[in-house]
Amino acid sequence: MSQFPSEIGPTTEAVIKASQRVTSEQTDEVRHITLEVLDPAFQFVEGQSIGVLVPGPHDFGNAYHLRRYSIANARNLPVGSGVQVDILVRRCFYLDEVSGERYPGVASNYLCDAKVGDQISINGPHLSPFKMPLDNRANLLMIGTGTGIAPFRAFAQLIYERRGDWKGQVRLYYGGHSGLDLMYANDETTDLANYYDDKTFKAFRALGTRPLETSSQALEQGLAHNVADAWRLINESNTHVFLSGLGKVATVFDKVMAEQAGSEEAWKEIKRKMIEDGRWSELIYD
Repeated sequence: MSQFPSEIGPTTEAVIKASQRVTSEQTDEVRHITLEVLDPAFQFVEGQSIGVLVPGPHDFGNAYHLRRYSIANARNLPVGSGVQVDILVRRCFYLDEVSGERYPGVASNYLCDAKVGDQISINGPHLSPFKMPLDNRANLLMIGTGTGIAPFRAFAQLIYERRGDWKGQVRLYYGGHSGLDLMYANDETTDLANYYDDKTFKAFRALGTRPLETSSQALEQGLAHNVADAWRLINESNTHVFLSGLGKVATVFDKVMAEQAGSEEAWKEIKRKMIEDGRWSELIYD
C-alpha cells in the first residue's frame, strides 16, 4: 500500500540509474539524474513533468513533500524493459526572511543526495503547456534560463534523434550567469551540441559579462544581439514560441520583442494573436 495519501493520485517507483554533477564545485550544484521507472505502463510525452515525493514527516507537520521536475529527455526507443526519465536538479537553499537562517530545499537536496540504486516514489506524468507541433515544417523558438532548458533538451532529442525529419527552423536562446550555468548549452561536447551543425538548428548561448549579472540579464543581451533572426521567425505564421525558466524569462522576452515591434502595444497584439492561434506556451516557475 502507498505511504502517500490518496489525494496525490497514483504513485509509482523509480530507481536512480545515474546521477552526474554538471556544474563545477565552485558554483551552484546542478545534477543530471537518470531514473528508471519500474512500472512498464508508465508513459510520457515530451514537455511533461513528474512529481517527486519525499516521505516525511517534514516541517509544519507535513507528512510528505511533492516537487515537480520537467522531463529532460525524449521517450524511449522500443528497447529494454524500463522507462528512462532524465531530470535536471539544482540543489536549492532558502533564507528565512525573519530569522535569516538558511534551510535546504527538501526535494532538491533529497535528490542530489540520492545514490545510484536508491528507489524513490514519483507520480504523474503531469500535463504541460508545452506541446510539440504535429507539422514538421513548424518553426520552434525556445527561450529559457537555468534548469528551464530541460524540456528543450527533450524536444531536440525527439525531432532530431527519434523523428529525424524536421524541416522547420529551430532556435534556442539560453541565458546564464556564467558558462557553468549554461549546463547543457555551454559545452561543445554535450548532447545538444550534436545538433549545432544541423541546417535547421541554431543555439544562442548568452553569458553574463558582469560579476553580479543574472541569467535573465544575460538572456536579454543574447536576445538583443541576435534579435533579427528571432524577429523574423516571430513574423512567420508557422512559428511556435516556448518560454521556460524563472519568471523573468517572460519579462525579458517581452521587453526585447516590444522594442522590435516599435511599442509595447504593437507587441501585445502580435503576442495575443499567437496565443489565440495556440502557438505560444510558457512554463514559468519562481
